[in-house]
Amino acid sequence: MKFDVTQCIGNRLRCLSRIVDNEFRIMLKDFDITESQLSILFALSKLGKTEQGKIGETLFLERSTVSRNIKLLENRGVVSRTMAYRPEIEMTKQGEVLLRQILPIWESLMTNLCDTLGEEGLSGLKTLEQRLN
Repeated sequence: MKFDVTQCIGNRLRCLSRIVDNEFRIMLKDFDITESQLSILFALSKLGKTEQGKIGETLFLERSTVSRNIKLLENRGVVSRTMAYRPEIEMTKQGEVLLRQILPIWESLMTNLCDTLGEEGLSGLKTLEQRLN
């Protein structure tokens, strides 16, 4: 075999993702929201009212993942969706309040992660994204 299994890039990236995801899960536990759902709220705060498909494109999420999470967010009252063939999604006032509550905690976690990774680690992440995208 040309490579040792411990060198598997896919496995190493998934492992890193699980480590970071766990930090986000702990942070978001009290808000009953997932990191994917939070990412959707962040996207909506930047994009405004937009087609559901645009959210998936922006976040590199599969259509089914976006659809499932939009339904859950809609059931909570934090987003609204039009009934068009290509539904448009918009954050509600309740969603804006939730996002404002989460933001300081998210920023604190991001600061900790950035400090842990340092300039070299952050630069390495950017390089990986550029080369693999």
